[in-house]
Amino acid sequence: MERTFIILKPDAVQRQLVGELVARFERHGLKIVAMKFMQVSIDLAREHYAVHQARPFFNDLIAYITSGPVAAMVLEGPAAIQIVRNMVGATNPAEAAPGSIRGDYGMQIGRNLVHASDGPETAQTEVALWFNDSELVSYERDLERWILE
Repeated sequence: MERTFIILKPDAVQRQLVGELVARFERHGLKIVAMKFMQVSIDLAREHYAVHQARPFFNDLIAYITSGPVAAMVLEGPAAIQIVRNMVGATNPAEAAPGSIRGDYGMQIGRNLVHASDGPETAQTEVALWFNDSELVSYERDLERWILE
């Protein structure tokens, strides 16, 4: 099993898409092991997006992610990182495949609805940054046998 981290960004919350987007992940077979609705602090935003600190859009990115509440989640499943990345679609919604979240709901890069970890190391770092161990829940779903071999 693999875990990945996602944020349903302020535009997803404001557009009332949280339920729809969570349902997409669940219907695909991914298991939610942590979730919280929160206002992102500037310090957390800066740490999360530290890799972009030297880029010209960094301050706008921080201002945006802290502009309203987000839904942060940890999802689990085989190949969860790649599955979620495929479901989310290309960063630029204009290049995202139809059927992906960004392809179906996004219009511009700056309002692309969701952040998703891009690899195992990033996922591990992001999960630890946003959730402590006591917030991660391990449980069995009765329907596992109908999703996984």
